[in-house]
Amino acid sequence: MTREHRLTQVFITLADTLTDDFEPARFLRMLADATVELLEVDAVGLTVSGDCGVLRVLATPASPATQVDNYGSYATAEMLPLCLRGEVIGSMDLFRTTAVEFSEQDLTLGQALADMATIGLLHERGARSRDEVCGQLQHALDSRVLIEQAKGMLAERAGLSLLEAFTAMRSYARGKGSSLTTVATGVLDGTLQTAALLTR
Repeated sequence: MTREHRLTQVFITLADTLTDDFEPARFLRMLADATVELLEVDAVGLTVSGDCGVLRVLATPASPATQVDNYGSYATAEMLPLCLRGEVIGSMDLFRTTAVEFSEQDLTLGQALADMATIGLLHERGARSRDEVCGQLQHALDSRVLIEQAKGMLAERAGLSLLEAFTAMRSYARGKGSSLTTVATGVLDGTLQTAALLTR
Protein backbone atom coordinates (compact mmCIF):
# COMPACT_ATOMS: atom_id res chain seq x y z
CA MET A 1 0.00 0.00 0.00
CA THR A 2 1.39 3.41 -0.96
CA ARG A 3 1.81 6.15 1.60
CA GLU A 4 -0.90 8.16 -0.17
CA HIS A 5 -3.40 5.32 0.21
CA ARG A 6 -2.44 4.83 3.85
CA LEU A 7 -2.81 8.57 4.46
CA THR A 8 -6.32 8.48 3.04
CA GLN A 9 -7.20 5.66 5.41
CA VAL A 10 -5.76 7.58 8.36
CA PHE A 11 -7.77 10.70 7.59
CA ILE A 12 -10.96 8.69 7.22
CA THR A 13 -10.32 6.90 10.53
CA LEU A 14 -9.55 10.14 12.35
CA ALA A 15 -12.60 11.86 10.86
CA ASP A 16 -14.77 8.99 12.12
CA THR A 17 -13.68 9.78 15.69
CA LEU A 18 -15.25 13.28 15.56
CA THR A 19 -18.46 12.05 17.13
CA ASP A 20 -20.46 12.78 20.28
CA ASP A 21 -18.22 10.45 22.31
CA PHE A 22 -15.00 12.09 21.07
CA GLU A 23 -12.07 11.42 23.42
CA PRO A 24 -9.12 13.82 22.91
CA ALA A 25 -6.50 11.49 24.44
CA ARG A 26 -7.59 8.54 22.27
CA PHE A 27 -7.68 10.78 19.19
CA LEU A 28 -4.12 12.01 19.85
CA ARG A 29 -2.80 8.48 20.42
CA MET A 30 -4.25 7.35 17.08
CA LEU A 31 -2.75 10.38 15.36
CA ALA A 32 0.69 9.90 16.94
CA ASP A 33 0.81 6.22 15.94
CA ALA A 34 -0.23 7.07 12.38
CA THR A 35 2.39 9.83 12.13
CA VAL A 36 5.17 7.48 13.26
CA GLU A 37 4.13 5.04 10.55
CA LEU A 38 3.66 7.56 7.74
CA LEU A 39 6.77 9.68 8.34
CA GLU A 40 9.05 6.81 9.43
CA VAL A 41 10.39 8.73 12.41
CA ASP A 42 11.87 7.42 15.66
CA ALA A 43 9.20 9.12 17.75
CA VAL A 44 6.35 11.58 17.56
CA GLY A 45 5.40 13.76 20.49
CA LEU A 46 2.15 15.71 20.74
CA THR A 47 1.77 18.46 23.32
CA VAL A 48 -1.63 20.08 23.80
CA SER A 49 -2.57 22.75 26.30
CA GLY A 50 -6.15 23.09 27.46
CA ASP A 51 -8.52 23.88 30.29
CA CYS A 52 -7.21 20.99 32.40
CA GLY A 53 -3.48 21.62 31.88
CA VAL A 54 -1.03 20.08 29.41
CA LEU A 55 -1.42 16.67 27.78
CA ARG A 56 1.64 14.96 26.27
CA VAL A 57 1.48 11.88 24.07
CA LEU A 58 4.54 10.03 22.75
CA ALA A 59 4.64 7.30 20.10
CA THR A 60 7.53 5.21 18.74
CA PRO A 61 7.65 2.43 16.14
CA ALA A 62 8.12 -0.16 18.91
CA SER A 63 5.59 1.24 21.38
CA PRO A 64 2.01 2.44 20.85
CA ALA A 65 1.34 6.03 21.85
CA THR A 66 0.98 6.67 25.55
CA GLN A 67 0.58 9.71 27.78
CA VAL A 68 3.89 10.83 29.29
CA ASP A 69 5.23 13.55 31.57
CA ASN A 70 8.23 14.28 29.32
CA TYR A 71 9.70 13.13 26.04
CA GLY A 72 12.91 11.60 27.37
CA SER A 73 16.25 12.15 25.64
CA TYR A 74 15.22 12.44 21.99
CA ALA A 75 16.70 15.30 19.99
CA THR A 76 13.98 17.37 18.37
CA ALA A 77 14.44 17.29 14.61
CA GLU A 78 11.44 19.49 13.74
CA MET A 79 8.61 21.29 15.54
CA LEU A 80 5.21 21.71 13.84
CA PRO A 81 2.54 23.94 15.40
CA LEU A 82 -1.02 22.82 16.17
CA CYS A 83 -2.55 26.02 14.93
CA LEU A 84 -5.75 27.12 13.22
CA ARG A 85 -6.63 30.69 12.21
CA GLY A 86 -4.03 32.10 14.57
CA GLU A 87 -5.00 29.99 17.59
CA VAL A 88 -2.07 27.85 18.75
CA ILE A 89 -3.07 24.98 21.04
CA GLY A 90 0.12 22.90 21.04
CA SER A 91 2.75 21.30 18.86
CA MET A 92 3.72 18.10 17.09
CA ASP A 93 7.39 17.19 17.57
CA LEU A 94 9.08 14.84 15.11
CA PHE A 95 12.10 13.01 16.56
CA ARG A 96 14.93 11.23 14.78
CA THR A 97 18.05 9.72 16.28
CA THR A 98 19.98 10.20 13.05
CA ALA A 99 20.99 13.36 11.25
CA VAL A 100 18.70 12.62 8.30
CA GLU A 101 16.78 15.78 7.50
CA PHE A 102 13.08 15.82 6.76
CA SER A 103 12.11 16.28 3.15
CA GLU A 104 9.72 19.01 2.11
CA GLN A 105 7.15 16.30 1.41
CA ASP A 106 7.58 14.89 4.94
CA LEU A 107 7.08 18.31 6.52
CA THR A 108 4.04 19.03 4.37
CA LEU A 109 2.51 15.70 5.35
CA GLY A 110 3.43 16.24 8.99
CA GLN A 111 1.78 19.66 9.01
CA ALA A 112 -1.34 18.17 7.40
CA LEU A 113 -1.53 15.65 10.24
CA ALA A 114 -0.91 18.42 12.78
CA ASP A 115 -3.74 20.42 11.20
CA MET A 116 -5.99 17.38 11.48
CA ALA A 117 -5.20 17.19 15.18
CA THR A 118 -5.97 20.88 15.62
CA ILE A 119 -9.29 20.67 13.82
CA GLY A 120 -10.33 17.64 15.86
CA LEU A 121 -9.43 19.22 19.19
CA LEU A 122 -10.98 22.61 18.41
CA HIS A 123 -14.09 20.84 17.13
CA GLU A 124 -14.39 19.07 20.47
CA ARG A 125 -13.87 22.28 22.42
CA GLY A 126 -16.38 24.15 20.27
CA ALA A 127 -18.98 21.41 20.63
CA ARG A 128 -18.48 21.37 24.39
CA SER A 129 -18.90 25.15 24.55
CA ARG A 130 -22.05 25.00 22.44
CA ASP A 131 -23.46 22.26 24.65
CA GLU A 132 -22.76 24.35 27.75
CA VAL A 133 -24.48 27.39 26.24
CA CYS A 134 -27.45 25.31 25.10
CA GLY A 135 -27.69 23.78 28.55
CA GLN A 136 -27.70 27.19 30.18
CA LEU A 137 -30.37 28.47 27.80
CA GLN A 138 -32.51 25.39 28.35
CA HIS A 139 -32.22 25.79 32.12
CA ALA A 140 -33.27 29.44 31.84
CA LEU A 141 -36.27 28.50 29.69
CA ASP A 142 -37.29 25.70 32.05
CA SER A 143 -37.04 28.07 35.02
CA ARG A 144 -39.14 30.69 33.26
CA VAL A 145 -41.87 28.15 32.47
CA LEU A 146 -41.83 26.98 36.09
CA ILE A 147 -42.15 30.53 37.42
CA GLU A 148 -44.98 31.39 35.04
CA GLN A 149 -46.92 28.26 36.08
CA ALA A 150 -46.42 29.00 39.78
CA LYS A 151 -47.41 32.63 39.31
CA GLY A 152 -50.66 31.60 37.65
CA MET A 153 -51.42 29.01 40.33
CA LEU A 154 -50.77 31.48 43.19
CA ALA A 155 -52.85 34.18 41.51
CA GLU A 156 -55.79 31.79 41.19
CA ARG A 157 -55.54 30.48 44.76
CA ALA A 158 -55.14 33.86 46.43
CA GLY A 159 -57.30 35.98 44.12
CA LEU A 160 -54.30 38.06 43.02
CA SER A 161 -53.30 39.56 39.73
CA LEU A 162 -50.39 37.92 37.96
CA LEU A 163 -48.19 40.89 38.86
CA GLU A 164 -49.17 40.68 42.53
CA ALA A 165 -48.51 36.94 42.58
CA PHE A 166 -45.09 37.42 41.03
CA THR A 167 -44.27 40.23 43.48
CA ALA A 168 -45.24 38.01 46.41
CA MET A 169 -43.07 35.16 45.17
CA ARG A 170 -40.10 37.44 44.53
CA SER A 171 -40.39 39.09 47.95
CA TYR A 172 -40.53 35.69 49.65
CA ALA A 173 -37.49 34.49 47.73
CA ARG A 174 -35.48 37.56 48.66
CA GLY A 175 -36.51 37.34 52.29
CA LYS A 176 -35.45 33.69 52.51
CA GLY A 177 -32.32 34.12 50.42
CA SER A 178 -33.69 31.57 47.99
CA SER A 179 -34.02 31.48 44.23
CA LEU A 180 -37.28 32.34 42.51
CA THR A 181 -37.17 28.94 40.83
CA THR A 182 -37.07 27.19 44.21
CA VAL A 183 -40.07 29.22 45.41
CA ALA A 184 -41.96 28.43 42.21
CA THR A 185 -41.26 24.72 42.68
CA GLY A 186 -42.62 24.94 46.24
CA VAL A 187 -45.80 26.61 45.02
CA LEU A 188 -46.36 23.96 42.36
CA ASP A 189 -45.68 20.90 44.52
CA GLY A 190 -47.58 22.27 47.51
CA THR A 191 -44.67 22.39 49.96
CA LEU A 192 -44.93 26.18 50.11
CA GLN A 193 -48.30 27.32 51.42
CA THR A 194 -50.07 30.36 49.99
CA ALA A 195 -50.38 31.93 53.44
CA ALA A 196 -46.62 31.89 53.92
CA LEU A 197 -46.15 33.84 50.72
CA LEU A 198 -48.73 36.48 51.60
CA THR A 199 -47.69 37.17 55.20
CA ARG A 200 -44.37 38.70 54.31
